[in-house]
Amino acid sequence: MAGIGLFRIFDPKVRRHLISDEGEVVIDEVRHHWVVFAVPILEVILATALLVAMLWLPPKGAGAVLVIVLVLLAHAFWKFLTEHRDRFVVTNMRVMRIRGVFSQTVATTPIARILDITLQKPLIGRMFGYGHFVFESAAQDQGFREIRFVSRPDDRDLTIQRVIQRTGLRASASVDVVQGDDDDSDDDGTGPIGMNTAAEVSTSTTTTTAPSHHATTTRTVGQSSKSIFNSERANWTDDPDHE
Repeated sequence: MAGIGLFRIFDPKVRRHLISDEGEVVIDEVRHHWVVFAVPILEVILATALLVAMLWLPPKGAGAVLVIVLVLLAHAFWKFLTEHRDRFVVTNMRVMRIRGVFSQTVATTPIARILDITLQKPLIGRMFGYGHFVFESAAQDQGFREIRFVSRPDDRDLTIQRVIQRTGLRASASVDVVQGDDDDSDDDGTGPIGMNTAAEVSTSTTTTTAPSHHATTTRTVGQSSKSIFNSERANWTDDPDHE
């Protein structure tokens, strides 16, 4: 628990960059796979071994070894901070990349501007469970061109695709509202054109009229499918166990 609390001290504090008054929420906060910390871990192990070896070295040689140990530990700590503070964030409105230790860089682009996504999984990545994302968008010069060493790449890819699809549906509904809709109901923009809520995307009804009794019978054909997105504007959810 103490180690987890120590790591949180160095977090980039993603939520302070959200537009909370507009209902922006984090769908997924992507951290680097643990494999990026292999070099810092090896440096710490080497530094520890050198410290133990100093017990059998003469004072003159021990001083030089101590300098090497300090350099290794400093580089390992810097490498850890650099990788730990590099985050790729997907919200219900945009994507962000936050990185930097002393000076911080925050690059953002609307989710709708992402044109194409390529998921690359090298052989060693498939063995250890990581992949690389290559984005084709108007924000390639802002640091979104390639996001490397992403853990659970398949799950992250599906999440991003769902957000892009959801954003497209909201945009279509907004255009429908601007141009005018024959439906008297208030389209809240959470479903496709002509539907009031996201639940209606996967639910349809059939109405039949019995001539003799002049009665109307409504039969539900489908049930609404489970989604990571709720119909309320500021209540988008994702798997709570995501890394």
